[in-house]
Amino acid sequence: MIRFVLVACLGLFVSTADAMTLKIATLSPDGSAWMTRMRSGGAEIEKRTQGRVNFKFYTGGTMGNDKAVLSKIKIGQLHGGAVTIGSLADFNKDVQVYSMPLKFKNNAEVDYVRSKMDAALSRSLEQGGMINFGFAEAGFAYAMTKAAPVSSVAQLRKQKVWIPDNDAQSAEALKAFQVAPIPLSLADVLPGLQTGIIDTVASSPIGALALQWHTQVKYVTELPLSYIAGVLAIDQKAFGRIDAPDQVVVREVMTRVFREIDQQNRLDNLAAWNALLKQGVKPVKPNAQEVAEWERDGQLAGERIVKAGIVSPAIMQLLEENLKTFRGGRKI
Repeated sequence: MIRFVLVACLGLFVSTADAMTLKIATLSPDGSAWMTRMRSGGAEIEKRTQGRVNFKFYTGGTMGNDKAVLSKIKIGQLHGGAVTIGSLADFNKDVQVYSMPLKFKNNAEVDYVRSKMDAALSRSLEQGGMINFGFAEAGFAYAMTKAAPVSSVAQLRKQKVWIPDNDAQSAEALKAFQVAPIPLSLADVLPGLQTGIIDTVASSPIGALALQWHTQVKYVTELPLSYIAGVLAIDQKAFGRIDAPDQVVVREVMTRVFREIDQQNRLDNLAAWNALLKQGVKPVKPNAQEVAEWERDGQLAGERIVKAGIVSPAIMQLLEENLKTFRGGRKI
């Protein structure tokens, strides 16, 4: 009996010692659709691995913005984060290509291009050291303004435009638009709008609602400026400490979860757009001449970004070839 108890205790000790708790941070607030689904996925993984793998989530930006989260991953304080794919440029710069300014006109173009490019971009992140489970749409970013409606580039130049701090792509892009941006951390955007330090932001509808920016803006320009996607990125070394069969479970569950989030977010963005309008945010529609001006400067911005080495010429060419093929009504 004593031998049996000792063996049982030893088995329990080994099981506990081998358990892996993945510490994941995100800007998404608790209770959001993202977090509800990720928590559900984490619970399923814990059950299917008999407690060998579980997730601890730090929500609502408690661990800082994407840059801060990635810094904490590097020193081992965190194992991963649900972040925008553009923030992972240090692991592969070309994952920023989807957020190139004014490349996509609608969701149909996004769906076609992503069907051609998602898998390769996901692999490139893994080669750079970040395990991921596919991309989840965060939506199109639109210009939202507080002081005045903006339908033209000339009007944009008169605004106090926010960009995320340390965002080289956005900073380079706005040089093509001849806009001098004001860099702020995400946490400083709402106070910045309230105090007038900034009066213009670019955000998806669900982002504007979740972060309460909609309470400070009066107009939204009906022109998709860039496309935003998110990813659950886990440090490759941390993921490697999980037993191979349990890695399969994590990949299966979280890939499904991110596919569900990807689909749901499109519906949520449509609902959020309607919610913005119902709460008094006024839509501003550029005319054909103004749209042409936006697109011309967007093309110049893309060229500047490539020339600065922020994304490679090859990935930009691939994006543009896919768009050209889709717009021509042909399939590759």
